[in-house]
Amino acid sequence: MPSSRHRQTTLAQRVTLVGTGAHTGRPCRMFLLPTDASSGIAFSRLDSEELIPASWRQVRDTRLRVEVGASGARVSTVEHVTAALSGLGVDNALIEVDGPEAPALDGSAHRIVEAVLEAGVSRLAAPRRALRILRRVRVEAGAAWAELAPIAAPRLEIDVEIDFPAPIGRQRVRRRLSPGVFVRELCWARSFGFLGDAERLWREGLALGATLDNSVVFAKGRVLNPGGLRRFDEPARHKALDALGDLALAGAPILGRFRSYRSGHALNVALVKKLMTTHGAFAMEEGASAARECRAEERVLSP
Repeated sequence: MPSSRHRQTTLAQRVTLVGTGAHTGRPCRMFLLPTDASSGIAFSRLDSEELIPASWRQVRDTRLRVEVGASGARVSTVEHVTAALSGLGVDNALIEVDGPEAPALDGSAHRIVEAVLEAGVSRLAAPRRALRILRRVRVEAGAAWAELAPIAAPRLEIDVEIDFPAPIGRQRVRRRLSPGVFVRELCWARSFGFLGDAERLWREGLALGATLDNSVVFAKGRVLNPGGLRRFDEPARHKALDALGDLALAGAPILGRFRSYRSGHALNVALVKKLMTTHGAFAMEEGASAARECRAEERVLSP
């Protein structure tokens, strides 16, 4: 049997989260359940029997969020829960939602992470699998771009740069990912937007549930939230969080370096699709070679 660090994981027990959808504005509940080895991450709506894999193949919309679907069933705004599970190294889980959208909670992955850590993570007998990047893959849209490139170390590195009007400006976040780094430095970064965009988004049926409780809102050169930013570069950290959730749609942990400039969900998902459909761009590894590098002091999950 592989050593504990080289084995797949799932949740130790059920997790329940309750909130409101950021885009629908509807109350919703989300349940995270343990599943068997090699089942991966999947979504299910309580009003449908369809199982929706958390896969780039199932993406139906990427406007300000990621929506996945199968047949007639869809689940929207999945990126924070996929980021939370990926960041914590959870390989297998079923995510049940009682409506069309996952709850926004505080606009970050923090409450999901807290709930998962409280529930615990169980090791399974099957060896972990990971995608090792072998060749650089890049997508572009105007000035924006995103790419994945190979690195020698068995880990995921991220380098995310954003460029928005004041007061956000140009920000950059570079990290070597591990569960500890994810928990301490990324999972709490909240969604953000500009008040001036609100009416346009409402006309498009988006951001109907966005409030100062689940979003950072900028207007007239300042932050409207009474508590301000959690860090000066919270917007860039949130884009890194979103990117991690989007990369999780590859279906396995990625070993390589992700870099982006002014990227978003659409470009990130396009990058994953290009990776998965480019011959020779990656190799699937199993067992010890698939385990991400993680220094002992950064481990937040028990072996």
